[in-house]
Amino acid sequence: MAWSSGERAALDRLLPLLYEELRRLAGWHLASQGPGHTLQPTALVHEAYLRLVKHQRVGWRGRAHFMAAAAQAMRHVLVDHARAKAAQKRGGAGTRVTLTDLEGTDQPSVEVIDVDRALEKLARHDADKARVVELRYFGGLTIEETAEVTESSPATVKRHWNFAKAWLAREMEAVGHGA
Repeated sequence: MAWSSGERAALDRLLPLLYEELRRLAGWHLASQGPGHTLQPTALVHEAYLRLVKHQRVGWRGRAHFMAAAAQAMRHVLVDHARAKAAQKRGGAGTRVTLTDLEGTDQPSVEVIDVDRALEKLARHDADKARVVELRYFGGLTIEETAEVTESSPATVKRHWNFAKAWLAREMEAVGHGA
């Protein structure tokens, strides 16, 4: 497909097809953040889109790969927004999110910057597991879609997901956000 080789016009045709799904995902992420958050779902989708089209040579091989790239872009937008907000408050609280579906269940709201740091730390130890979290949590991909993007089996993705959820829950507890 033309869009898989980075043709901007093809991406412009693809985006309306995925726009509602991206807005739903953006809305889900922003709903998990505390009141007073200034970023809106439409703005998050648009900022992520702008970051996506900056890449001249993209290797998207289908919907799941595009959504994976969008997930990564949304993650970076959310983290950058949280850092800017914290900087405005001179070291004040940043943007908080609620981590759902983590082992240990009742995970309280945490700083999105802390989640990003934890994922970076996990990536230094095991990039595959960190990628699974990014795709599943930030991208909303299913186990099967994640397996497609990572070119691994659904069973492997499930193992990585289970490990990463437990690891991330423990890491959030260690930085003072645990129950």
